Amino acid sequence: MGIRIGIDTGGTFTDVVAFDERTGELTTTKTPSTPANPADGFVAGIAKVLAIAARPGSDVSAVSHGTTVATNRLLEGKVGRLGFITTEGYEFLLEIARQSVPDGYGNSYFWVKPPRIVPADLVKTVGGRLDHTGAELRPFDEARAVEVARWFRGRGITTLGVCFLHAYANPAHEERMRDVLAREHPEAVVSISSQVLREYREYERAMTTLVDAAVKPSVSQYVRSIAERLGGVTGHAGRAVPFYVMKSNGGVLSAEEVVHQPITTVLSGPAAGALGAALIARTAGFDKVLTCDGGGTSTDVSVVLHGEPTLTTEGSVGEYPSKIPMIDVVTVGAGGGSIAWVSPEGTLKVGPRSAGADPGPLCYGRGGTDVTVTDAHVVLGRIPPHLLGGEVPLDVAAARDGLADLGARLGLSVQACATGILEISAWNQANALRQITVKRGLDVRDFTLTTFGGSGSLLLCRLVDILGLPRVLVPPDPGNVSAFGLLTVDVKNDYVRTAVSRHEELDVQAVAKVLADLQAEAAAALRTEGFADEQHRFARTADLRYFGQAFEVRVPVPDGEFAATTAAQVAASFHDAHRALYGYDFRADPAQHVEWVNLRVSGIGPITRPHLRERAARDGSVERARTGTRAVCFTGEYADAAIFARADLAPGDVILGPAVIEEYGSTVPIHPGFAARADRFGNLVVEVSR
Repeated sequence: MGIRIGIDTGGTFTDVVAFDERTGELTTTKTPSTPANPADGFVAGIAKVLAIAARPGSDVSAVSHGTTVATNRLLEGKVGRLGFITTEGYEFLLEIARQSVPDGYGNSYFWVKPPRIVPADLVKTVGGRLDHTGAELRPFDEARAVEVARWFRGRGITTLGVCFLHAYANPAHEERMRDVLAREHPEAVVSISSQVLREYREYERAMTTLVDAAVKPSVSQYVRSIAERLGGVTGHAGRAVPFYVMKSNGGVLSAEEVVHQPITTVLSGPAAGALGAALIARTAGFDKVLTCDGGGTSTDVSVVLHGEPTLTTEGSVGEYPSKIPMIDVVTVGAGGGSIAWVSPEGTLKVGPRSAGADPGPLCYGRGGTDVTVTDAHVVLGRIPPHLLGGEVPLDVAAARDGLADLGARLGLSVQACATGILEISAWNQANALRQITVKRGLDVRDFTLTTFGGSGSLLLCRLVDILGLPRVLVPPDPGNVSAFGLLTVDVKNDYVRTAVSRHEELDVQAVAKVLADLQAEAAAALRTEGFADEQHRFARTADLRYFGQAFEVRVPVPDGEFAATTAAQVAASFHDAHRALYGYDFRADPAQHVEWVNLRVSGIGPITRPHLRERAARDGSVERARTGTRAVCFTGEYADAAIFARADLAPGDVILGPAVIEEYGSTVPIHPGFAARADRFGNLVVEVSR
């Protein structure tokens, strides 16, 4: 047994957690991110955490990584020049798209569809046609396929997506197109829809395939560069260090495999944070949880029910829909580096643009010219004049000067300007939390908020006030929760097949065969990842709807042989899930037919998860942790607030606001009228005390 390392690369810092599988010890640290070459910060993080743990590289048994390479490329719209190959007669598939107005029909007159991911002149069609069952209506036009391949080769278009009509039912034509491209245009990077997303809805399948193609070159280059750097480290038992990458679905995949399905990494970092927070909150006794991961660039929020983050296949990244399974995360541009600015109308705005790690906020002293959320916190005294326990000193005077200039443009004092920046940022986060609760029929007041990330806990007291939350849980080392989450993640692959049928006409044997085929695919992938058959676990689900509905509800399919009684259980679960989501069901109405749409199987290779240890009791009062006082502005005026070192807190200690609790990677301001209690696992539970 060796050491497993989790590394989460953020916009400002790279977070590292090492788990000793023999002793159960966790070692955490941070190192500045290196945007010019993220691999530098990655390797530096490994070296730093091993030095702290006093362990050699030969003890490393595996490295798991959460990356934002694919996410950032899509958010910034840097998809490069793509080519699209589709069925003859469907060249305007991307233009027609899907009528989906983001903000409701009240704004439909003002909504313009986002730009096409592929311009019309880079779309080519190939003859050949399948029906919805996969039967061939017209043969594949090989001569036209060769012509199209040579056309793209002649114009230097080397990234291509292929999506033929009904390829989810029969991939033969797409596979022949891929073979032609390999022969006629061998330098092309190609994604085919039957490998990326084998389910119906041509527009979403085409877009998901094109997004996969768009990020494949950058993700492949990034992952391979890190793998090469790791190649210089001889890992545990004298073998190369296994390298895993976090996927959006809550699993990890080896670097060798993830380069073939890069779209699965589009929410890699946020997914790891949600999983880590879910484990911590469940251990602390909370099963209905909202997670709030505040970083340097953005804040990611998600819902955890019964210890598991909720999943969706209706997600998007930036302007691009992606129907891959992903943890349901909403991202808002409200991180510590979010820039405060004045709109043309003369009002104060915050984000989504960020100062990032370089040059960073004004207080970093690296040449930044914009006021950020971090500058507001440091000027108000809510964070100390340094980060990482003094490793990164902050220039408070520079931040104050910037706020004075911004405040002068708005007619505000320095304090009022800084307070306004934090208030706007808090409301931005609150609105994101409402989006994943209220808009999904959930009452936000029923949930415990778990805050983490370097900046995630700085505004927690305001979020309690705004949303009416009962409490907030702040884990130990909150800045490293995403990296910790990477150590809790199983290897996981998802497989889907569209098989539309009314429930009363369902061919039970056909469904059983599809599920068996999907499970065989999942098992083969797990064997490739090194898991013996007896270690394999499988999770089966199905997408159902009422006949005539446009979208489906996913429900579990019980284990074991699929029979008529199993199908009846699934249908009953669908009625229950539909009522929970929408407030009604048609269980008692025989005129409303249930329709099966997609069948899904996830193959899971389990790993050994870290166990959270209880903290030992300590003698004396909470005063043992008090390090002094600092002038802090909570309510418009500066007043002395007690400063506490979190490392010296013990279970049962209670801190009343106004106070600030500091640790190596983050700070927790406790406003007047609030109290923070340390629990037996070292978490802080913050509640209203007034």
